[in-house]
Amino acid sequence: MTPPLTGPAPARRLGARARTAVTVVAVLLLAGSATGYALHAGHRPGGQRGGADASFALGGPALYFRDSATGRVAHQPLSAAAGTAERTAGGPVCDRFHAAGGTALCLRAEPGVLPKTYAVVLDRSLREVSRTTVPGVPTRARVSASGKMLAWTVFASGDSYSTTGFSTRTAVLDLRTGYLVKSLEEIPLTVDGVRYHSPDVNYWGVSFARDDSRFYATVSTKGRTYLVEGNMSDWSARTLRENVECPSLSPDSTRIAFKKKVSDDPAAPWRLYVLDLRTMAETALAETRGVDDQAAWTDDGTVAYALPGADGRASDVWSVPADGTGAPRLSVAGGSSPVAVSGAVPGAAGSQ
Repeated sequence: MTPPLTGPAPARRLGARARTAVTVVAVLLLAGSATGYALHAGHRPGGQRGGADASFALGGPALYFRDSATGRVAHQPLSAAAGTAERTAGGPVCDRFHAAGGTALCLRAEPGVLPKTYAVVLDRSLREVSRTTVPGVPTRARVSASGKMLAWTVFASGDSYSTTGFSTRTAVLDLRTGYLVKSLEEIPLTVDGVRYHSPDVNYWGVSFARDDSRFYATVSTKGRTYLVEGNMSDWSARTLRENVECPSLSPDSTRIAFKKKVSDDPAAPWRLYVLDLRTMAETALAETRGVDDQAAWTDDGTVAYALPGADGRASDVWSVPADGTGAPRLSVAGGSSPVAVSGAVPGAAGSQ
């Protein structure tokens, strides 16, 4: 079956009532942060509206991230501990950022009565290639290892059946063809082996496999969240496991880092886990604080993620071993959207 080309599908309601308060708070915080950075970008000199400096590009190996103080993308050596290395600034203004294979995706919020997001595709020099305007507030961004497949998620509103007033919309863009799937909600879904239909189906947190067809994501429906394995080639998706959110596939494609709901406490409902895709065994990571982020693998043994900073507003980037050992390490003070960039040429041996 061929995925739809045009027409944004209706957004779907977020799932469990127990998560409603968390979702609303998160949306409001994201909206406030995005508005502030969008206003900052709009007043940049030269009419660049938040573009990267001419000397700033995708290199590596390095850890790229969004600098909380400026809203711009910066980078530092992968092995550097927070405060031990001077970060290199000058990247584009983004609210969410991800990069791989010589391609970057920058989600940039624009304020207004009805907030909107620009999904900006950037090349290796971080110059704009294209942009898509999406109604809503940016929340997740992912680029496949080849740099050819992109996905983004925004918080949206307006569903007649949505009691919270908030929902998500996830889109997928194939740069090889220019093919844009405006909403993953149209993909045929199988839950526990049975074809599933419900108006509240809701996707977010896409993570692509190396074949640029298979992907993992979260689906929410009837108050439950599931890990979904999807396939763009045959346009299908099936649930693999319950209570999995924001999956992130490891570089060796054997494990998924994810956040698992472990409490009804709205201050810390989730904890980071890693799932072995062969055995389906879960491992709780040494990070015991509540992580509301889509973790990023910096190598086959480490994941990075953002947590609120000491001031309760700006976030910091932390990292932790992926096997449950060790302890969390502060990687970037005042940062978010971490992504390890190898600097390898796409398609070359050992490329990202």
